[in-house]
Amino acid sequence: MERQKVLIQLLREILVAIAVACIIYVLVVFVSGQQFSVSAGISFVLRACCCWWILFRVPAVLLRRWWKKRSAVREVSRVATRFLMNRNALFGALVLLYTSIIFTGAHLLAPDGSSHAAQQVNELAFCPPGTEAVLFSLPHVKHTHRESFLKVLLRGRDLQERLIAVTDARADTSGVYVTRFMGDGIIGPEMSYRWEELGLLEPEDDAAAESKLKELLIHRTYHLGTDDLGRDYLSRLIVGVRVSFAVGFVAVFIALLIGIPVGAVAGYYQQHPPVIHLGKRRWKLPADGFIMWTMSVVWAIPTLLLVFPVVYAFGQQFYTIFIAVGITMWVDIARVVRGQVMQVRELEFIEATRSFGYGKMRTILLHILPNITGPVIVITAANFAYAILTESGLSFLGIGVQPPAPSWGLMISKYKDNLITDPYLALLPGAAITLLVLAFFLVGNGLRDAMDIRMQES
Repeated sequence: MERQKVLIQLLREILVAIAVACIIYVLVVFVSGQQFSVSAGISFVLRACCCWWILFRVPAVLLRRWWKKRSAVREVSRVATRFLMNRNALFGALVLLYTSIIFTGAHLLAPDGSSHAAQQVNELAFCPPGTEAVLFSLPHVKHTHRESFLKVLLRGRDLQERLIAVTDARADTSGVYVTRFMGDGIIGPEMSYRWEELGLLEPEDDAAAESKLKELLIHRTYHLGTDDLGRDYLSRLIVGVRVSFAVGFVAVFIALLIGIPVGAVAGYYQQHPPVIHLGKRRWKLPADGFIMWTMSVVWAIPTLLLVFPVVYAFGQQFYTIFIAVGITMWVDIARVVRGQVMQVRELEFIEATRSFGYGKMRTILLHILPNITGPVIVITAANFAYAILTESGLSFLGIGVQPPAPSWGLMISKYKDNLITDPYLALLPGAAITLLVLAFFLVGNGLRDAMDIRMQES
């Protein structure tokens, strides 16, 4: 009976995967303007289903089995068990895991590993997805140097050559002769380069010349096409992950750095306000009232009105966006922390710390904050998503990350006018933002359900 249930569930998942893959294929054909093909559709569905099983279904099953064996051996957290049993949360966690891998090795995974993936081939502007091209590598740096792996990993490689789209190329002992491709099916003039100009020694015969020519030719497939400057769009999307993830990490860190202390002080001193002695008089400082008034004022101001002064005061730099987004999200964290502190401070163990004579700051740091980490983690996951959306909105308005750095919001803003001719240029980064934000919300909801003590263990 148990085996029959497993087979039925497996068959249902396969049918759902095939249906979703078919819908995605129809949307891809409609967006890219390509001709519908049954054989191409079957191939796409099979590849999509294989990717789903390899990237998500198999890792989820293996992770659950590993955790089940681990939980049978020793006492483990029930929160993690509930989280792993939540399919939506586990899907979001795997999406974030793969996104983190892409974030770390973006310049190594992208077909165009140059800095910002900004290598241009102007003759190949607005090429549709799947375009294959032959490129001739023309060195423009005489003294090349070996770049360190760490530098390439963090910033990409320096452009040491210029790529020219060609339709034909031949070589002999005197030099290289290429026929340039001018775009839109136009064949350009034949261009010649001596071996000295290419920084290479003159070959001995024509066979050696043809062998050297193969090293200068690059056969590249633009799987997602190119943009208006002939840059590989897939590489731009991959490198664009770094902007969204970096904004999320730094902005949330700034929000936590401000929100946790402010919320903790407001919640703790709401019942026990600090007292200042001035002579014979004792003044109670309304710390909670002042902080709540400040948070209400910040809450009432629209996000963009808070961001604009920061951006225009410090300039449209990369780090400015982190600060601008971070200072707009601390209010949410402060409100959650304040509410949780007001609940925990009434418990018996907090009263015991007062009877032992512990200081207020020690009570807050060592006894209250460790007991409210669950709600803080949940609101942090949600703030990651809000930070990504805020950065995308700022880039869409032109006050976020500036070119040539790839930003998904900036890409949507730049190609929103191409929705009729080349809709994928704006829809692909929009889909990437949607998937990443959805993953953070799924993880946040999964953490909330897993940390709820009223939830029964499944």
